[in-house]
Amino acid sequence: MSGSTPFQMRLVHLDLKGAPPKVSYLSEIFPLFRALGANGLLIEYEDMFPYEGPLRLLRAKYAYSPSEIKEILHLAGLNELEVIPLVQTFGHMEFVLKHTAFAHLREVGSFPCTLNPHEAESLALVGAMIDQVLELHPGAQRLHIGCDEVYYLGEGEASRRWLQQEQNSTGKLCLSHMRAVASGVKARRPSVTPLVWDDMLRDLPEDQLAASGVPQLVEPVLWDYTADLDVHGKVLLMQKYRRCGFPQLWAASAFKGATGPSQAVPPVEHHLRNHVQWLQVAGSGPTDSLQGIILTGWQRYDHYSVLCELLPAGVPSLAACLQLLLRGGFDEDVKAKVENLLGISSLEKTDPVREGAGSFPGSNILALVTQVSLHLRSSVDALLEGNSLLAQWSTLVQELEAALQLAFYPDAVEEWLEENVHPSLQRLQALLQDLSEVSAPPLPPTSPGRDVAQDP
Repeated sequence: MSGSTPFQMRLVHLDLKGAPPKVSYLSEIFPLFRALGANGLLIEYEDMFPYEGPLRLLRAKYAYSPSEIKEILHLAGLNELEVIPLVQTFGHMEFVLKHTAFAHLREVGSFPCTLNPHEAESLALVGAMIDQVLELHPGAQRLHIGCDEVYYLGEGEASRRWLQQEQNSTGKLCLSHMRAVASGVKARRPSVTPLVWDDMLRDLPEDQLAASGVPQLVEPVLWDYTADLDVHGKVLLMQKYRRCGFPQLWAASAFKGATGPSQAVPPVEHHLRNHVQWLQVAGSGPTDSLQGIILTGWQRYDHYSVLCELLPAGVPSLAACLQLLLRGGFDEDVKAKVENLLGISSLEKTDPVREGAGSFPGSNILALVTQVSLHLRSSVDALLEGNSLLAQWSTLVQELEAALQLAFYPDAVEEWLEENVHPSLQRLQALLQDLSEVSAPPLPPTSPGRDVAQDP
């Protein structure tokens, strides 16, 4: 199978709000991204960006340093990967609004997810964030400003008062903030084009959208991660956006992080079907109707959610999806090429520890994660007896922990093990302890009339 792809740009999304890879791992994986057909990265830094000054408190414990950001950009350049930074500026602002210093800028006081669009300080805050990100990305051509899933918009006190005025609506409120942020980007760096997720735009009336000024400022990214997405509906949505005046549109699929908040290994077949559907969408419109596609790899559903599939565990899915996009389908020849690039015997293997982990960066992590995912809980649930079981799993977990430490920072390693390993091992240890106590020989008799528990 051969053919040209309708997607000029093919970006891999790095969601750093959970289990952010070390730069050393990125140096190994970027060449593979390029070999697989990617030519760009969407980097969602969140709290991994080295904010300075009053924003310094946003930094995570293991946030990248400015020199590490420069190294990431250097590595991306070596592999011909255009970097588009992503800065959330409306919804998904938990990493900012959870801090006491910024809590007063929440749309609803009890929820740190959404920024209050009525406060001048809100716009100044996201402007300062954008300034710092652009300063460390001097060559950026595009900046993604998020604006997806703006929960509770219109429910804050200021919004309620504003909505009581005639002609006002939550749609108008959303567009107003989006326009203000995008205008700020263009004022700071006229050569930079803002991108936005499209979900807050989908249901807005055409006339409102067209008159808002937003189509002249941003390029929407239409996202859908389902295996059975509505192709015709997407084509109609693209036509609507075109009529409203948007000059360029993007698509967003998923290679991991979209089939369950605590998934350990992505279901490759689901993600392949998602990309087949996006190919159909692209093929149903004019040539170059979509500027590119972002293959999202979500690491958490939100800042407070548990970890989704780790990046190394998602590499086979990413490889299959990128090659599908490049070749126009996924027949046996394409499948064989993917398996050859990854050094694996089969994409369908269920026991990579036994069948061979592969040769791609992080393949040992995938093998061990798969082993834990498939067998740890089930083996403990089966109540297999004996210390040999505990010793077997303890050895494997030590090996997995060592592998994870090479690619991820200590807090991510600890979190993944706490979610996926420690509860089952603790149950096993407790069971063995109980069995040991039950089978222990009775204590020798004490003197008449005295109970052991009464001994001083």
